[in-house]
Amino acid sequence: MARTVVLSINASWNVFNFRRGLVAALREAGWHVVVLAPADEYAPRLAEMGVEHVPIAIDSASLSPARDLALLAGYYRRLARIRPDIFLGFTAKPNVYGSLAAQALGIPVINNISGLGTAFMKSGPLRWIVERLYRVALRRSAIIFFQNEEDRRLFLDSGLVRPQQARLLAGSGVDLARFAPASGRERPPGPFTFLLVGRLLWQKGVAEYVEAARLVRREVPDARFQLLGFLEAANVSAVGRADVGGWQSEGLIDYLGQVDDVRPLVAAADCLVLPSYREGLPRSLLEGAALAKPLIASDVPGCRQVVEHGVNGLLCEVRNARSLADAMLAMLRLDEEARRAMGAAGRKRVERDYAEERVIGAYRDAIDEKLAAVGPVNRR
Repeated sequence: MARTVVLSINASWNVFNFRRGLVAALREAGWHVVVLAPADEYAPRLAEMGVEHVPIAIDSASLSPARDLALLAGYYRRLARIRPDIFLGFTAKPNVYGSLAAQALGIPVINNISGLGTAFMKSGPLRWIVERLYRVALRRSAIIFFQNEEDRRLFLDSGLVRPQQARLLAGSGVDLARFAPASGRERPPGPFTFLLVGRLLWQKGVAEYVEAARLVRREVPDARFQLLGFLEAANVSAVGRADVGGWQSEGLIDYLGQVDDVRPLVAAADCLVLPSYREGLPRSLLEGAALAKPLIASDVPGCRQVVEHGVNGLLCEVRNARSLADAMLAMLRLDEEARRAMGAAGRKRVERDYAEERVIGAYRDAIDEKLAAVGPVNRR
């Protein structure tokens, strides 16, 4: 009988877009893969990946104790029925409530803390609550992956995890063959294009990006500024459709919508920008670097792990549109050869540190290590 692994995450699109390599590797190794995630428009496409989808409603923005208790009960019922050999948690609520349910059933848990979100950006009651939830939920986890050393150190210093649990991971990794730059391609004539790729949330620095666009346009009127990503109406931090529509009407921003394959749009841009307030390890920057694009990002955890200032891109001050605009103007003033050199340096950095094979290997090793220690879960 095939061993069963459960992956749980707050959106099926996340599995489809970012975890395909891991899923394929697990299936190739003989695992039956079950995804516990909401039934969004990407859920039917999980079958294309050869996985079983079990729906579970996760309201990532909710702070309701009643809803969270219902989520915990939902995890317990589903995991008791599936009885997997191991549980892999991603994103906040699966890491908390999925882990608690799995541990109550004696199922080994491996967590991935892919980012800390708004709760950790300032002190207050929300952070106090979230820290205590993590402390309880992660207490018996076998292994907890962090995507940058600063997040790992924060959890260690706060007593949320133990040193023997906490490991670094190269994000979700990049498929270097799929994200390969076009060789010998000369930049076509036309306006210089900046592109921000990501969920359209205010903490991604969208407001600073728009204001920086206004500032840059005063000196370089034909510069273009694009946004690519989906609008999350249910998220309290979401950028509104009215905001995006206003920027488009102003002729300031080109909104490209949401796509499954970002490669053609990234390839057509001249520079990838992410003025985020904090990241785990930003996928958009890694993919941009893999495609040999120079980068601009805020000097915050996660972003500065990818961008080395003056080598493969430029760093700017967080929450500072003027600093971001200055970085954009500096990028515009570089000659094409200097920007190509930055792109080449970024590609080498991804090849060295962030190849998808490294992430898959880390998960395989972690799973094998834990199962060797505890043996298979008793199936009932």
